[in-house]
Amino acid sequence: MPINLTKGQRIDVGLQQAGIGLGWSPSNDASSEPYDLDASAFMLGESGKLVSSDFFVFYNQPTSPDGAVRSSGDNKDGEGEGDDETLFASLGSVDPRVVEIIFVVTIHDAKERRHNFGQVRNAFIRIYDQANGQEICKYELDEDFSTESAVEFGRLYRRGGAWKFEAIGRGHQGGLEALLALYS
Repeated sequence: MPINLTKGQRIDVGLQQAGIGLGWSPSNDASSEPYDLDASAFMLGESGKLVSSDFFVFYNQPTSPDGAVRSSGDNKDGEGEGDDETLFASLGSVDPRVVEIIFVVTIHDAKERRHNFGQVRNAFIRIYDQANGQEICKYELDEDFSTESAVEFGRLYRRGGAWKFEAIGRGHQGGLEALLALYS
C-alpha cells in the first residue's frame, strides 16, 4: 500500500530500480501563453553541490555519466492524467560520490511568459518500483508558490548504505538558473 507523504516526511525506499514520476496541471485560464514545465535531477556530493556538471540530468542531458539516472524526455504541455515526466534511477549504479539526488520542476521561460507555480495545480512526486509499477509513496504539493518558478519536489539520499526519500516542497524564484547557481 503506497504511503501519502507530508512535507518533510522521510521513508526508506527499499528499491534498486526506482521510477520517479512527477506530475502537474497548469491553469490555462491564468495565461494565454502555453506552460512548459520541466523535471530535472541534481546529483549532489558531500559538499551539497553537483559532483560535476554532467550530474545534472534534464531534457538536454537525459542521462547521468554513470548511467544511473535518466529522463523520460520533455513533455511540453502537461496534458493528461498521471505522470507528466519521469526520471528513472538505478540506485545500485549511482556513482559513490553522489550522496543525494534532488528532483525539481521548473517553468520554462517563466519570466517572459509571466508564469509561476501559483498557476499550477495537482503537482506531485511519486516513487514506484520500475519492475512492477507498484507505487511506494507519493507527495502532493499543496502550497501556493505564487512567486516561484522552480520547486524542489523531493530527494533521494543515502543513509547507512540505504536509499531514503524525503518530501521537500521548497520553492525558488529565478527558475532553473537559480537552482543551477545554488547547486553548482
